[in-house]
Formats: sequence, structure tokens, C-alpha cells
Amino acid sequence: MANEFLETEEAIVKALKTVYDPEIPVNVYDLGLIYKVDVAEDKSVRVEMTLTAPNCPAVDFIVEDIKMKVEAVEGVASVEIDIVFEPEWHRDMMSEEAKLELGFL
Repeated sequence: MANEFLETEEAIVKALKTVYDPEIPVNVYDLGLIYKVDVAEDKSVRVEMTLTAPNCPAVDFIVEDIKMKVEAVEGVASVEIDIVFEPEWHRDMMSEEAKLELGFL
């Protein structure tokens, strides 16, 4: 059972890495926008995330893309996305690859 959860979480992360902010050429996972992914026993998924800025104009697009792609992961029953602003996003939250891609290294 634990292995099944791990495989589901890995598949969700893989799906999240295909979601991009239309204004930034880096996926939301490597940008550090995804704070938490919880998979419940009933296969419902809760994603806690933030945005690079509270007034991000692409929020609806990003949230819908995440919801659609995570729901498409085999075994996922439902997806709930919570947008939070604590802790506040900072570019230090980005992966090394993202920092390199955006010229921060």
C-alpha cells in the first residue's frame, strides 16, 4: 500500500512538472510554487501551492491546468487545490535547474 502511494505521488509530481506559468519558462514544481501534495486513502489529492505574486494574472489558467493534469494521473479520484501565501514565495524556493534557466545562478 505504501508503495502504491509513493508511485501515485511520483506520478503527480511528474504531472506537476508539465504545468507552466505562461509568463515564466519553468514549471510550477521547479519554481517552488508547490508546497505540499497529500494523497488520502480514498485517492483524493490536496495540492497546497502559492503564486509568484498574489495578483498573478495567470492564476486561473495555472490552477485549471494543475487540476486537469493531476486528475489524469491513474488512481487519482479527485483534486483540491488550495492557494496559500504563507510562507511567501521567494526565488530561493526554486530548484537549481529553475535558477539556472532563469539566469539566477
